[in-house]
Amino acid sequence: MQIADKSVVSIHYTLTNAEGNVLDSSNGQEPLAYLHGASNIIPGLENALVGKVVGDSLQVTVEPEEGYGPVRDELVQDVERSAFSGIDDIQIGMQFMAQTPWGEQPVTVIKVEGDNITLDGNHPLAGQTLTFDVEVVEVRSATEEEVEHRHVHGAGGHHH
Repeated sequence: MQIADKSVVSIHYTLTNAEGNVLDSSNGQEPLAYLHGASNIIPGLENALVGKVVGDSLQVTVEPEEGYGPVRDELVQDVERSAFSGIDDIQIGMQFMAQTPWGEQPVTVIKVEGDNITLDGNHPLAGQTLTFDVEVVEVRSATEEEVEHRHVHGAGGHHH
């Protein structure tokens, strides 16, 4: 069976950045299962997998526009330390959930200067060219429930 919309796909992958550093990998773990066509993975990788079958291996380079997007300057903001009530020690790299007009947004502390804290709401991989080394290990038709819920159920997927 070829990978197409409404198919459940399981892949093993290794993700590297432009410098060749491994950022993530399924090696030694269960493969990643996703519902193809439901925006469960980044568009550049999903598009490259169309038509592939079990046993296919490929290397996919994904530019930021087809990955986690470009870095958006408007998602970097300075806030007062007083916004972090109950947290005395704020350090670079700490992550928080911020309330935004479109709901909760994860943010990362990127600078601490006195009472001024700089937060970045960009995805950590925004602006990066990414390379995926992928092996397709399973392809099957999605169930009606999986299509309706827009994610995989069962082994390697979501459990209700």
